[in-house]
Amino acid sequence: MKTSVIENRILKENVHMCEYDNGLKAFVIPKHGYTKKYATYATHYGSIDNTFIVPGEKQPTRVPDGIAHFLEHKLFETEDDLPVLEKFSTLGASANAYTSFDHTAYLFSCTENFDQSFKLLMDFVQSPYLTDQSVEKEKGIIEQEIRMYEDNPNWRVFFSFLDALYYNHPVKIDIAGTVESISEINKEVLYKCYNTFYHPSNMIVCVVGDVQPEWVFEAVQGSQKIKENMREIKRVFPDEPARINRQSVQNRMKVATPLFVLGFKENTEEVIERSALHDAGMKILMEMIFGKASNLYKQLYEDGLITSNFDADYTFEGGYSYSAVSGESKSPQEVYERVAEAVKSIARNGLSEEDFQRIRKMKLGSFIKLFNSVDRTAREFSANYFRGIELFDYIDVYGSISFDQICNIFDKHFIPERMALSTVVPG
Repeated sequence: MKTSVIENRILKENVHMCEYDNGLKAFVIPKHGYTKKYATYATHYGSIDNTFIVPGEKQPTRVPDGIAHFLEHKLFETEDDLPVLEKFSTLGASANAYTSFDHTAYLFSCTENFDQSFKLLMDFVQSPYLTDQSVEKEKGIIEQEIRMYEDNPNWRVFFSFLDALYYNHPVKIDIAGTVESISEINKEVLYKCYNTFYHPSNMIVCVVGDVQPEWVFEAVQGSQKIKENMREIKRVFPDEPARINRQSVQNRMKVATPLFVLGFKENTEEVIERSALHDAGMKILMEMIFGKASNLYKQLYEDGLITSNFDADYTFEGGYSYSAVSGESKSPQEVYERVAEAVKSIARNGLSEEDFQRIRKMKLGSFIKLFNSVDRTAREFSANYFRGIELFDYIDVYGSISFDQICNIFDKHFIPERMALSTVVPG
C-alpha cells in the first residue's frame, strides 16, 4: 500500500491517503480533540447505473431500476440473523446508509468503541448474504417505501421536475425504482451488481475524527477480502438532447398550498471543465439570484408569492447537471414568469460585481465552517471524490474565482429555453 498526505495551510487540515493494491483508497482527516468520530465506506454506484459493461464482458448489462437502493437494504442482513444495526447499537454507535444518484454510502458515528465499530463496517459491507426468500421478502418492504414516496408531495414535485428536464437520462427515475422494476430483481442480478460495483477499486473509505491514520490504514488492509485490482467499469447512458423534455408538468395531491420546483437544465457538452470552479461559480450565482438578500427574493416575498420555505441549489454529477429552485406559492406560474424575467433582465443588464464579491466571501466562510462538523466533512469529501474533485480545491476556487468567470457561467447555464416548472396543486 502507498500512503501520502495532502496539506492545506489555510484550513490547517490534512488528508492522509492510502492506496491499496486492489485499487481501494482510504482517507483520514484527523480532528484532534474531537470526541465524535465518523466513518464512511462508499461505492461509486448509484441509481443511475442501470446499464453497464462488466469488466471482461463485451455486451452491456441492463438491470432493473432501483437495484442499487435494493442492494443497500440487503447488505444490512447477515447470516447469523442478528441485524447489523443492532450490532452497532450494542457498541454505542449510530449507523446508517443511503443511496444517491451516483453513489451508495454506509456509515457510522460514535464517541466510543471506534475500533470495533470500524471493523464491523469493513466486514458487513464485504459480506453480502442473499437468499431467494430474503430477496422476495425485501420486495414487499421496498414496495411500501416506493408507495410512501409516491404519496409524498415534495418527492413527487421533485422527480416530476427531473422528468420535465430529461428525455432519457436515468436521473429522472426514482432512486428506489418502481413497483414493477423491483419485481424483476432476483438474487443472481443482485450478486452481479455487487461483484461489479462493490469491488475495492470502485470504493473509498473516509474517516474523520480523532483517530490515528496508521491504525485505520492497517485495519482496512487487514479487512480486505479481494486482493486483485479490476479493470474500469464502463457505464452506459442513453443519448440526452440539450433541450428540455417539457416546459411544465402538474400533479394534483392533498396539499394546502401549491408546491413548485423550477430550474434550468445544463448542457453538459458546453461545460468543458466539470470542476470545483464551475460548481462553486454556480453556487455563488444561485445565491446572487435567488438568495434571501437578492432583489428577486425580496420582491417575491413582499408580493406574497413565496414563503420562507424557499430554496435554491445546483447539482452536477456524471453526465447531468441542473439548477433547482423550490418552495410553496399560491401562484407557481407567476413565480416561474418572474424568475424567467429576472434572468432575462440580468442577461440584458449584467450581474452586480459588488454582490458577487460579498457572496463569494460568504461562501468561502461557509465552506470553512463545514470542517467543524465531522459528519459534513466526511460526506462532502466522499461525494466530491466521486465527482472527481478534491474537497480542498474549493478553498482556492472561492479565493480566486473572478467576476468574468461568473458572468461566463451565467451565460451558459441560464438559458430560458431550458427552463422547466413542476407543480403539485391541491386536488
